[in-house]
Amino acid sequence: MKKIWLIALVVFSFASTSLAQSVKGGVKIGADLVKIDGKSFKEQFAFGYQVGGFVEFNVNRKFSIQPEVLFSQVSLDTSNSFSDIYAFESLTKIKLSYIKIPLMFNYKANEFVSLQIGPQYGILIDQNISLLSNGKKAFKQGDFSLLGGMQLNISRFIVYGRYGIGLSELNDIDNRDKWKNQTIQLGLGMRF
Repeated sequence: MKKIWLIALVVFSFASTSLAQSVKGGVKIGADLVKIDGKSFKEQFAFGYQVGGFVEFNVNRKFSIQPEVLFSQVSLDTSNSFSDIYAFESLTKIKLSYIKIPLMFNYKANEFVSLQIGPQYGILIDQNISLLSNGKKAFKQGDFSLLGGMQLNISRFIVYGRYGIGLSELNDIDNRDKWKNQTIQLGLGMRF
């Protein structure tokens, strides 16, 4: 957890010492629609939320780099086969909390539309107590994803939508079932 705060402090400190014309920061809030692929989970997206901040460094008129730090939480439904595969009795919902650190590369198509692509690293900070009480952590502590999407820039406000595909295996129990995530991020933000 200390590493997360140190990374956020470095990013925001760098932004405050840079030129105000080329650096802007702000806050974001939005929805996370998350699905974990694997026979242990239902084939549907689950609704969660995210909240955090971002800094945008303008490279030139068309390109910028946008690191972010977001807190995200989601509750996922397990399938009927979860308890058949794993010895977690009567577990139907799994709640996961992450600190997500996306690094978006923005291409400004025009004054209002930015196309985005970039990596995201998620740090698992909390999972169900029922999983831990069964003697094993079920999810790996880190998750690497690739994001792509679009951001609308309306004065100081932003509206964004992104699709993320998980590149890393999440299952930390064994390799009987492969777990990878898919995420749709939708939200609003405001630049300072």
